[in-house]
Amino acid sequence: MTTAYCLLGPTASGKSRLALELAARLPIEIVSVDSAQVYRGMDIGTAKPSRAERERFPHHLIDLVEPIESYSAGRFRTDAIRAVEDIVARGNLPLLVGGTMLYFRALAAGLDSLPLADPEIRSAIDLDAKARGWPALHADLAHLDPKAAQRIAPNDAQRIQRALEVVRRTGTPISALQTAGSAPLPFELKTFAILPGDRADLHRRIAARLDAMMKAGLIDELRALRKRYKLSAEMPSMRCVGYRQAWGYLEGEYGVVDMREKAVAATRQLAKRQFTWLRSLKEVEPLDADDPLLAERLARRITPA
Repeated sequence: MTTAYCLLGPTASGKSRLALELAARLPIEIVSVDSAQVYRGMDIGTAKPSRAERERFPHHLIDLVEPIESYSAGRFRTDAIRAVEDIVARGNLPLLVGGTMLYFRALAAGLDSLPLADPEIRSAIDLDAKARGWPALHADLAHLDPKAAQRIAPNDAQRIQRALEVVRRTGTPISALQTAGSAPLPFELKTFAILPGDRADLHRRIAARLDAMMKAGLIDELRALRKRYKLSAEMPSMRCVGYRQAWGYLEGEYGVVDMREKAVAATRQLAKRQFTWLRSLKEVEPLDADDPLLAERLARRITPA
């Protein structure tokens, strides 16, 4: 059976850089496993590969939809399988790279796996419920996931919260995740995970990357997107880390210093969740992020016979 390779890791762990180093050594085409990079125009805050990098090394599943559109884990699975099959047909090696664990689990295990609880999202939902009441949030759910709303009572706080949490975090209705089946993969998936051993160093890299994004024009990028599209803070695209905090800044909720602190804190929380997911995955081979010869060693592991 054909083999596809997957390189996972928490945000700012260096997986994209490693993927490019591998692509310089092998006939690799990269398939993004990133729920933010699917949105057109959201380049700075999603750390998309540069145009030059994408011209040199083929990338897939980037810039698929507009920020006002939705993109689900189910659609990712379909698109990723098609991309892998096309890459193999060209005689190249497919390398899936990213940190959106829901997408990876949708691909590897199907769509029945729901995401872990997100304390930040749940807290925001609870605050909204205190202000507007659970029936109002049920009405929101009816707009986002009509099937789930039909079977949940307007005052069933726990189930409303969970359904809203899932759709806000994943962009996919909980009804779809609970009912969709999945055919077996038409290829073998060999998965590696790059795991930084020094959390303090990872936190420094997260802060440095956020600073670089702000210097590159993250706020201006979002300002331009708000002028171009009829966006709202509740859209999945605007729930992405970095854009969510920049949105609050543009709304006058806090200053730029607080925006940076909130974005760094949210990115750290994201990395922590990603670590938790990675540890829960079976048949994933860990990689030492601090190994200076990592690209060379991994290239030998995936070199075609």
